[in-house]
Amino acid sequence: MMRMRSKWKKSAMVALAVTGLWGSGVGQALSAEQYLGLPSYRVGAYAAGGSGIFGGWIDYMQMINERDGGVNGVKLVWEECETEYNNARGVECYERFKAKGNTFFSPLSTGITYSVLDRVAQDKIPLVTIGYGRSDAADGRVFPWVFPLVTHYWSQASAMINFIGKEKLGSMDQLKGKKIVLLYHDSAYGKEPHEVLKRLSQKWGFELELIPVAHPGNEQQSQWLQIRQIRPDFVILWGWGVMNPTALSTAKRTGFPIDKIIGVWWAGAEEDVIPAGSASTGYIAAGFNAVGDQYPVIQDIKKYVYAKGKGNLDPKRVGSVYYNRGVVHGIIYVEAVRLAQEHFNKKGQPVTGEEIRWALEHLNFTPERLKQLGADGFLPVMQTSCMDHEGAGVVKFQQWDGSKWKMISDWIVPDRVLVRQLVEESAAKYAQEKGITPRDCSKEG
Repeated sequence: MMRMRSKWKKSAMVALAVTGLWGSGVGQALSAEQYLGLPSYRVGAYAAGGSGIFGGWIDYMQMINERDGGVNGVKLVWEECETEYNNARGVECYERFKAKGNTFFSPLSTGITYSVLDRVAQDKIPLVTIGYGRSDAADGRVFPWVFPLVTHYWSQASAMINFIGKEKLGSMDQLKGKKIVLLYHDSAYGKEPHEVLKRLSQKWGFELELIPVAHPGNEQQSQWLQIRQIRPDFVILWGWGVMNPTALSTAKRTGFPIDKIIGVWWAGAEEDVIPAGSASTGYIAAGFNAVGDQYPVIQDIKKYVYAKGKGNLDPKRVGSVYYNRGVVHGIIYVEAVRLAQEHFNKKGQPVTGEEIRWALEHLNFTPERLKQLGADGFLPVMQTSCMDHEGAGVVKFQQWDGSKWKMISDWIVPDRVLVRQLVEESAAKYAQEKGITPRDCSKEG
């Protein structure tokens, strides 16, 4: 019962996460419960990422229930709804969760994010997009209910250019005259970095080529023939799911150097490289969380969840990139619940979406706090505010050695001035289109 593997038919729109509801004590005499709706995807082309991340998130919440008895006595309960990474299904999941009092919505999909963006303020449900878009929602004055936490796509794209310039070429000036291809998933997700990369190409003088790959991405021969004709110095792989190993395998066949491919963090997990076999060796990808099971937070999940037979996934996936990214989601969610309880004097009681929104805007993961959580070095130091709904903006880079990921950089900082300028320009345009008056952050508590 405790291993929640997807065996639903594709027509199944909603599935109760028996794991969470049973493990959290539904049917028992509980003083309080904090409900969370999880719009997961465990089937389809992107199941590896969806199952790993949502599984890690669930395991972290299960650990908090088992080890701590919940958050200040409030048990965490959750329910999954299968979206298959489909926008329409994601909206249906959002509405079903809303009817049950959901207070935190994190779809792990840029498309679903855009689909519900205009609903969340009225519904008072924070929209939390950890590591993805919409990127201009980092301006909390215009987007008070949207949180692209840790680091968004524009920061990552800028950090990738900084990595190529400083780490691969020796200095940013060496970018001038270079050719860089963005091979991207032809979706809202894949189009997110276009503008920031165009501005960076103008600033540093490199040539930028944009090449789309249609969903799901399992056929790329024509794209890589085009890349061979362009003869770029680097390829940025902005892929997802089956697109990633297909890209690496096809690149190998066409003779493109694998160590000249730099992947987005959704193209930087074990599931992205292992299917491509030896073609993946030397490949580099970005990431905003650590890999491995040596961290105290992962050891506690093993002790309090898997040792009791209550794990959500195959134990072999514990400590993998996607799994650990799910744990990051869990850490942020639970910290927001805890902070909301403390600020609003509601220890022992569930908190509302409005209260969690306040907490998300006042997160402060200092080195000391991360150490207390058993997550020192597991995710970056970050602090949010009314002005800044991102909080960190940094990424690390890792390289696949044929059997495991090896970190090859420290945290790489983006071009903060350029990225913030783009964030504010785009947010101001959105505010004008929607008739939104930006908040005055000096008046926010």
